[in-house]
Amino acid sequence: MCGRFTLRSNLNLILQQFELDEVPDLTPRYNIAPTQSVPAIRATETGRSLTMLRWGLIPSWSKDEKMGNRLLNARSETAAEKPSFRTAFRRRRCLVVADGFYEWKKSGPTKRPVKQPYFIHRGDDRPFAFAGLWETWRGPRGAELPTPIESCTILTTEPNELMQSIHDRMPVILSPEDYAMWLDPSFEGIDALQSLQRPYPSDELIATPVSTFVNSPRNEAAECIVPLEA
Repeated sequence: MCGRFTLRSNLNLILQQFELDEVPDLTPRYNIAPTQSVPAIRATETGRSLTMLRWGLIPSWSKDEKMGNRLLNARSETAAEKPSFRTAFRRRRCLVVADGFYEWKKSGPTKRPVKQPYFIHRGDDRPFAFAGLWETWRGPRGAELPTPIESCTILTTEPNELMQSIHDRMPVILSPEDYAMWLDPSFEGIDALQSLQRPYPSDELIATPVSTFVNSPRNEAAECIVPLEA
């Protein structure tokens, strides 16, 4: 799964990496958590646009926005078929911008395991993109909201060799050459889209144990990513 991530990269680097004309002034984030606003890139008539979406997808037909709290992640193997995700998978795909994510490795007794947090990022620390889906929720029928909520979910896949010892899932990280296909709302080749949702190469990632300081979403300081050995 993917339950927390970071985005600390320089704005110019984000512009270059994702071929954007502009980006909003993003504050460095060290512990982005569910239901918070996350930076996502979508295709527009004039190119690519970065906007902030609520993390936790609320299907357009949902009766309650709280449903989004349960849809933080979508399994890549079934997203094209699940009622909560299938329409977005075909027409509303996005890139969720990040430069690292956290996962917790369990050890010890089954009933009360020890959970050691790990910070996973690229070796060169450059930003990357999670494969995401987005939706617009206008509120329950008969009680439409004055301002619709735009929300998203992050797709997950099987772990690569690096992640296998930490967790049985990992977020789908797309390669830059796949961004265009993934973002194209007119492209509905399910098999081709599913082929992009593969485990990211292990040799391009580093997994570092960090302090349990990151466990609380209230903690947003750079201390979250300091290696435990330090």
